Amino acid sequence: MPNYIIQGVVFLIHKEMIAMLLAGGQGSRLGVLTADMAKPAVSYGGKYRIIDFPLSNCINSGVDTVGVLTQYQPLRLNTHIGIGIPWDLDRNIGGVSILPPYEKSDNAEWYSGTANAIYQNLKYMEYYNPDYVLILGGDHIYKMDYEMLLDFHKANNADITIASYPVAWEDASRFGLIITDENKQVVDFEEKPAKPRSNLASMGIYIFSWKLLREALVALSGQSGCDFGKHVIPYCHKNGARIFSYEYNGYWKDVGTLSAYWSSNMELIDLVPEFNLYEEFWKIYTKSDAIPPQYIAQNAVVSRSIIGEGAEIYGEVYNSVISPGVVIGAGTKVYDSIIMNSSEIGENSNIYKAIIAESVKVGNNCELGIGEEKENKQHPNIYCNGLVTLAEGTVIPDGIRIGKNTVISGVTTAEDYQNGWLDGGESLIKKRPLLAHAGSEESESAKGGTV
Repeated sequence: MPNYIIQGVVFLIHKEMIAMLLAGGQGSRLGVLTADMAKPAVSYGGKYRIIDFPLSNCINSGVDTVGVLTQYQPLRLNTHIGIGIPWDLDRNIGGVSILPPYEKSDNAEWYSGTANAIYQNLKYMEYYNPDYVLILGGDHIYKMDYEMLLDFHKANNADITIASYPVAWEDASRFGLIITDENKQVVDFEEKPAKPRSNLASMGIYIFSWKLLREALVALSGQSGCDFGKHVIPYCHKNGARIFSYEYNGYWKDVGTLSAYWSSNMELIDLVPEFNLYEEFWKIYTKSDAIPPQYIAQNAVVSRSIIGEGAEIYGEVYNSVISPGVVIGAGTKVYDSIIMNSSEIGENSNIYKAIIAESVKVGNNCELGIGEEKENKQHPNIYCNGLVTLAEGTVIPDGIRIGKNTVISGVTTAEDYQNGWLDGGESLIKKRPLLAHAGSEESESAKGGTV
C-alpha cells in the first residue's frame, strides 16, 4: 500500500474518492477555435475557460484530488491550471496534477481512448488508494454536486454509477442511451438508436468502485482505442457488475460545436438565465489576471451584455459576451456576438453574430455577418447557423465586408478579398509559416485551404 514518511513516521495515503478529468480532446467541431488549444481551454462566459466548470464542481463537492489528463495542444490549458491555486487545489497531499502521456522505458504511447488514458495512469490512482474513482470530461458546462452522486452510488451498493440526463425524445437518437429498471439499475445500453427505448443520455460522468475499475482496465489493456462507453462499461455489465443511473436534472450543455458554444454563451445574458454565474453558494472559480477595471465611454451603449475586466467600450454592444481586455472602437456596433480576450475592433464597424477568438484585430469600417446566408463550402456542419468565426490572432484590414457562415484565420490583407468582400459560405485560411520561413505567408481560399 502506498505511504509517505514525515520525520520517520509512516502514514498511509488514502482518499475516499479522487477525480480523473479527461481534458485531452481536440474538439474538432469547434473548428479554428481549437487550432492551437484543447477544447477545455477555450474561453467561455467572458471570464472563464470551459475546464473551470468541472474543476469548480470538484472543489465545491469536496473532491480535493484531481488528475487532469492532457494531450492535444496542452500549453494553454497547463498554464491556466498551474498548481491549482484558484480552485484551492494547491495541496501537498492531493490537489491537482497534470497527467500528459509520457515515454516509458519500453515504448512511448499516446492516449488512445478515454479508458486507455485512465489505464496509463494506474500508478497515479494506486498512489492514493481510493475507494472510488470519479471519471469526468473537461468540455461540458454544468454544476453538479459529486458528493450527492457518491451518496447515490453508496446507497445502491453500486459498482458503477453513470450520471444521465433526460433529453427530448425527438433528440434521443443522437445520444448513447441508458435503459434502467424501476430501481434505476441499468439493464441495457443503446448507441444512437433509430427507435430509442429511453431518453436518458449518458453524460460521460462515472463513479467506479476502485477495485472494479482497476480489474476492468487491466483486462482490457490490449484493446485498441479503449473507451468507457464502448468497452469498459459493457465489459463490466457482461460480467455482472451492479450499474446504476443517477438522473441529473440541472443545466448541462455540451459546447462541442460552434452553434452550441454560441447559444450557450447567449443564454448567459437572458433576463433570467437558466445557468446562473452569479450564485454565491456554488461559485465558479478561474485564474484571474491583474488587469484594470472595465471602461465604458460617455457615448458608449451597452445593453444586456457581459463585459469583462479591462475591456474598453467606446461604441455600442447589444446581447453580447465581451471578454477581458477587448477594445471596441467609437461608432462600432456589436450584436449577438462573442469577443474573446484582448481582441480589438476598430471604429465605425458593424459586427453581427460573430465568434471572435483571442487577440484578433478587426479594422475600421468593416462589416461582419451580412448578406445572404449560404452554406459553408468546406465544412457546412461546423460553420453554420449564420455565424462568422475568426481564429485566434486573425487580422482583418480596414473596409472589409464578410458574409455569414464564414471562417477566417491568419493575418489577412486587402488583396485576400475580392473587392473588399468575402462572400457567405467562404473560408479564408492563411497558412501558418514554418519557423524556417517565418518571413513568408501564403493565403488560401475555400478551394484549397484546410481548417
